[in-house]
This record gives sequence, C-alpha cells and structure tokens, in this order.
Amino acid sequence: MRKTLMAAAAVAVLAGAFAAPAAEAKTFRWAFQGDAQSLDPYSLNETFTLGLLGNVYEGLIRRDENLQIQPALAESWEIVEPTRWRFHLRKGVKFHNGNEFNADDVLFSADRVRAEGSDLKTRLAGVTEIVKVDDHTVDFVTDAPNPILNAEWATWYIMDKEWSEANDATAPTDVTAGKENYATRNTNGTGPFMVASRETDVKTVLKPYDGWWDAANKKHNLTEVVMTPISSDSTRVAALLSGEIDMMYPVPVQDMKRLEGDPNTDVLAGPELRTIFLGMDQEYDELLYSNVKGKNPFKDVRVREAFYRAVDVEAIKKKIMRGLSTPSALMISPFLFSRSDEFKRPEYDPEKSKKLLAEAGYPDGFEVGMDCPNNRYVNDEKICQAVVAMLAKVGVKVDLLAQPKAQYFAKILRPKRDTSFYLLGWTPGSFDSWNVLYNIIATPADDGRGKFNVGGYSNAKVDELTAKVLSETDAKKRDQMIFDAYKQLNDDWGYIPLHQQGLAWGKRANIELAQRADNQFMLYYVKVN
Repeated sequence: MRKTLMAAAAVAVLAGAFAAPAAEAKTFRWAFQGDAQSLDPYSLNETFTLGLLGNVYEGLIRRDENLQIQPALAESWEIVEPTRWRFHLRKGVKFHNGNEFNADDVLFSADRVRAEGSDLKTRLAGVTEIVKVDDHTVDFVTDAPNPILNAEWATWYIMDKEWSEANDATAPTDVTAGKENYATRNTNGTGPFMVASRETDVKTVLKPYDGWWDAANKKHNLTEVVMTPISSDSTRVAALLSGEIDMMYPVPVQDMKRLEGDPNTDVLAGPELRTIFLGMDQEYDELLYSNVKGKNPFKDVRVREAFYRAVDVEAIKKKIMRGLSTPSALMISPFLFSRSDEFKRPEYDPEKSKKLLAEAGYPDGFEVGMDCPNNRYVNDEKICQAVVAMLAKVGVKVDLLAQPKAQYFAKILRPKRDTSFYLLGWTPGSFDSWNVLYNIIATPADDGRGKFNVGGYSNAKVDELTAKVLSETDAKKRDQMIFDAYKQLNDDWGYIPLHQQGLAWGKRANIELAQRADNQFMLYYVKVN
C-alpha cells in the first residue's frame, strides 16, 4: 500500500505512456456501486456525484492527478489586496451549446451556489462581494484574509447563465427534498465530455466535447463512455472479469486477490483521503429513535465516550476491511494535517464502556436506531453491522436501517435530519482542516456552517477557532488553532472517527487511468489500448 499522499495520488500507468498516439475510436465502459443523484452540480456535496459531473462541468481551477491546483476556467489569479482576489478568466471558452463563457456566468454561478437548495454554499464561505471588473476579470472580496479561498473551487462548477435562465433552472435543486428542474436531468458545461443520454440508476452515456478549450492537450482516446451503476459487489466483479466492463470501483476487499490473479485485470489500491465516522444526535432533547423517553442519552459525555470505547476499529480493519483501512483518531486524514501524529486513538475498552453507561444511568444499556448507507462507502453496511454487534456487548441494542444512498442522504441530511445515530464519510474538498471544522464540526447555522453536522455537536470554542482558521495566514499559528479545535472535539467525544478507507479500483489490463486519492475519477486521463 502506498505510504505518502503524492504516491497515493500518483498516476497509474500500467501499459505505456499517455503520450502514445491515439488508436482507433474507443468505447469505455465502467461501473460504480451507485449513481449520481442529480446532474445539477449544486444539488449534492457527494464525491461520486461531483466527480462524475467534473467530467462535464469545470471550475475556475481544477486538480491534477496529484491533486495540485491548476488553472482551468481562470487562467491566472492574484491577491491584489489582503481581502481581494482577482481572477483572470480564460478567453475563447464555449459551453457545450455554443454559448460564450464570461464573467456574467461566474457571478451567476456564485449567486446560484449560495441560493436556497444548494448543498455547496460553503464553497464561497467568507466572500462578501463579487465584482465584475470586465468580461474576463472578476474580483472576490472576503471579510478577512483567506489563504485557501479557491482551494475548494475544483468542484464549484461554473454554469451558463443564459442556458439556466432560458430553461428556468436559475435555482439549485435540493436533492434531499426530491425537487427537480431542467438542470436535474440536463447539462451544459464547458468540460471535456457531454452527457449524450441519461437513465437514472440505469445508464449514463458521455461523449467527448470537440470544442473543449484544452482539447489540444487531451490525454484520452475515448469516443464514448458508458457508466452503469451496479450495486451488487459480485456482479461488478463478474462484469469486469468477463470484459463486459473496462473498469469498476470499489473493488470488494474480499475479491482483490481474485482480480489481481487474473491476467486480464489489475487492482489499484492505496489510501484515500476520506474519513469514515459515526455521529450521534446531540441536538434533540429526546432521541427520535430510542426507548429512552424524555431525554437524550447522547447529551451525556459519558455515553458518548462509552460508544466510542465500545467500537473495535482494529477488528473492523482486520475482519471487515481485510486490512484496507487506517484506523483514525481524528476526523481528517493524517496526510492533510501535519500534527495528526500527536493524537492517539483511545483504547477499545468494553468494560469501561459498561461502567460509563452505568454511571450515566444506563446500567442495562438502552435501545437506539442507527442509519447506514449500503451502497456508498467501502463495506458500509458490514461496518454498521459490526458496530451493532460491538455495542450489543456493552448492553446497547441497535436497530439498524441500511438503505441505498439516495434514500439514506434524503433521510439524515439537513434540513430533514431524521436520525439518532449514523455512519457517514467525508473528504474535505479543500484538502484542509477548515473544511472539516466548518462543515462537520461547527455549530449548524443558517449561513451554511455545520451543513453536514447531522448530529448537532456544538462547542463555542470550536466555532471561534474555526472562524480564525479561515483567515489565519501564519501556518504555525493556524496549525495550533486546528490542533486546539480537534483536541476540544476529542475531549467532548463529539464524534467517533473510524478509519480512512482504502481505495480499490479494478480495471482491465489494457486500460490506462489516473487514480486520485480523493476518489474522483477523471475520464480525460483514460486510454483504451
């Protein structure tokens, strides 16, 4: 397994160089365990949905195969004042329908991504004003210096103002509320691929966009891409082995050796930046799903610690993940925070869990409902089943509800927040701790802060540190603030981090591609030999 971020994100080129001349027309077929929940790029802040759409839409910046920031729709930028960034937009770029890209599209997209129904409001956190300097120059004014302003913009995709207005799609569609508009099922980006056809949960067909501004530097040789959701692990593996598909992910850990042993298939495995964790409702005065009435056990820090110590992450790593996970003491990958090694995970201690529950007034435990996806993360339902069994050993009876991600996200995410105990995964879009603190840990607020803090954990000290982290430009001081925030969270036993799951992609031996550590699959790196 690769040991460094750069190595984890490195291009996997197993059959020649990208520079080799393109051969005849190629169709590329691939499968994932689920489907994108919408084609509206602001409807769901989920890695797979954003990754698929990242082949169709583009941001002002993009990330390369090593996750380094590159110019995209903005060809350059500079900080003209401590609180003003200036972006120079690329000229000559056209949307798939032929419309010209310009500053009006950036301003429109900024308003749309911050509008009601958007799941990506935090992309412009701290931005107080957006100024059109001219048709190809835009200034972003912030309320304080912001050293990572554009770090998340690779997945803030720019939409066509004219197309959106003409099709009554000026407002984002909230996937958790089941709302739709024209942008839910139709696209008009500037990216290297266009959506040719779409059958939700059945098949999505993409074709190259000949008018792509970066076509001269394209690395792929594809003429058609067919993405098919296949929820069954065994069916995905069989399809790859038979040659029905050219690539699939995730590879079930129990099938990795089988694919590695076949001369026609390869497995690409390495650490991912995503952290899998358990969350507990700490907001409601009474749990929605529990036999405890009139109070919320999770408001008691002893109960939260008891749950934490009852979960054996090493057993999950060995028995469920087959070694393809890294147990974590933090809510972020150690690759993304320089002081991660100063945190140690508390020991698995079921006897102490029992004592803590008894001290909190639950000597016989209690019952609680748990929500879990069954087609989103690596072995997600199996992990939840293991947690259920572990908690049973300390007297807690868990009623598990595992559902496909479409129903799961609609149930647990704000504003519905219909859950008491849940499993979730998170990759910070900025590859920085501020993203985790602001989205997952900070107290939920109407401005988008804490949007994915489903359990409602709240600590004023953490909120204060989170605000400071966004604007602190001294790296040492900033790291200390991040350290203090994580320490406070851990002292509160606010979440139960489990592990960073491993990446496992399977492909046919004649396929070249790039495996990025953020688990986004970019088609413009794919070649079929």
